[in-house]
Amino acid sequence: MNPAIRIKLSAMMFLEFFIWGSWFVTMGTYLDKNLESDGFQIGSAYSTQSLGAILAPFIIGLIADKFFAAQKILGFLHLLGGLLLWFAASALNFESFFPWILGYMIAYMPTLALVNSISFKQMKDPGKEFPAIRVFGTIGWIIAGLAIGWLNWEQNGDLILTFKVAAGASILLGLFAFILPNTPPAKKGEKTTFGEIIGLDAIGLLKNKSYLLFFLASVLICVPLAFYYNFTNPFLNEVGVKGAAGIQSLGQVSETLFMLLMPFFFVRLGVKKMLGIGMIAWVLRYVFFAYGDAQAGYWMLIGGIVLHGICYDFFFVTGQIYTDKLAGEKFKSAAQGFITLATYGVGMLIGSIVSGLVVDMYKMGDSHNWQQIWIVPAIIAGIVTLLFLLFFKDRAAADNAALKTD
Repeated sequence: MNPAIRIKLSAMMFLEFFIWGSWFVTMGTYLDKNLESDGFQIGSAYSTQSLGAILAPFIIGLIADKFFAAQKILGFLHLLGGLLLWFAASALNFESFFPWILGYMIAYMPTLALVNSISFKQMKDPGKEFPAIRVFGTIGWIIAGLAIGWLNWEQNGDLILTFKVAAGASILLGLFAFILPNTPPAKKGEKTTFGEIIGLDAIGLLKNKSYLLFFLASVLICVPLAFYYNFTNPFLNEVGVKGAAGIQSLGQVSETLFMLLMPFFFVRLGVKKMLGIGMIAWVLRYVFFAYGDAQAGYWMLIGGIVLHGICYDFFFVTGQIYTDKLAGEKFKSAAQGFITLATYGVGMLIGSIVSGLVVDMYKMGDSHNWQQIWIVPAIIAGIVTLLFLLFFKDRAAADNAALKTD
C-alpha cells in the first residue's frame, strides 16, 4: 500500500474511535453527576447506540452503497455529528440532552461500516493489511480514556469537556474525510431489497440448531454486556477509583492483546471452547465487580476490566468467524449484518433498558448497592453460559454441508 494512503487510513481509524471513546465511557457518570439523571435515563441514553445500529444498515444500504462515495458520506456524517455533540454538551437536563445524543448516534453508527469500506477498497489482502490499520482505532480509544483520567475530568466535574473535545475531533475527521481515497458507491444502479439491507438473506442459518442456540446466546449475552458499557464508569467513580476512564482503557489493551492471540487459541480450542471461555469470563467479571472495592479488593476491579479482552474476543470475534464459516460465500455479508443487528441492535437495546431499571432498583440515596447490581448480570450470563455449554454442538463442517442441502 502507498505509504501516504496508509497514513491517511490510520489517522482516519484513530480519529473514528478517539471520538467515540472520548465521551461514551464516561457518559453515565456525566448524566448522573451533571444532569442528575436516574438509572433508567442513563440506560436510555446508552440505548441510542442500539437504535443507531438498527438504522445504520438503511443509511449504508439505501444511500452510501448507491448514490455517494463512502468518504463523502463519512465527511458529512462527522460534520453533522460534531454539531450534534456540541449541542448535547449545552443541554441543561436529560430531556434536552437525549434528542441530541440520539441524533448523534444515528449519524455515527453508519460511519463504523464506512471506515471499513474505505480501508478495504485500498487493500489487496485485507486479511493481512486491515489489522495494522484497525489497531489505530483501538489506540485512539485508549488515548481518549488515558487523557480523561490524566486530566482528572471525572473528579473535577468537567466531563462536559469530553463532548466538546469529541465534537471538535468529529469536525476534524469530517473535513479530513474529503481528502481520503475515493471509494465510489459499490451498488450504483442496483436494486436493494429490505431483506438484503438487514441481512435477512442469512436467516436460513437459523435452521441449524447449533447456530440457532449460538444466535440466541449472542442476543441474551448482550443484556449483561450493557451493564458493563453503561455503568462501569459510574460504579468505579462512586467506589472511589481515581482516573476511572484511564483505568478502563486497560480493557481495550486487553482486547488488543487477545486479538493477536486469537489464532493461537482458535486452532487449539475450537469454536465451542472459545465461546464457552468467553462466556465464563463474563460471569467472572461481574463477580469481581460485585465483591471488589477501591482498597483491598482493588485487584478484583482491575481483573474485571482486563477480562474484557477475553469476554469480547473469545465470544464476539469467535462468533463472527463461526458465522462466516457457516454462511458460505453467498451469504457472508448478510450473515454478519444479521448477527450485528441482532446483538448490538436488539440485544444491547434490551440490555440498556434492563440495566437502567436494575440500577434504579438498588439506589440508596446518593449511592447504590453495587454488589446486588453486579450480581444480576452475573446470574444472567451464568444461565446463558450453562444452557449454551449443555446444548451447543461444534460441528461446523457437518452443519455447513447440511445448510447447503436445505
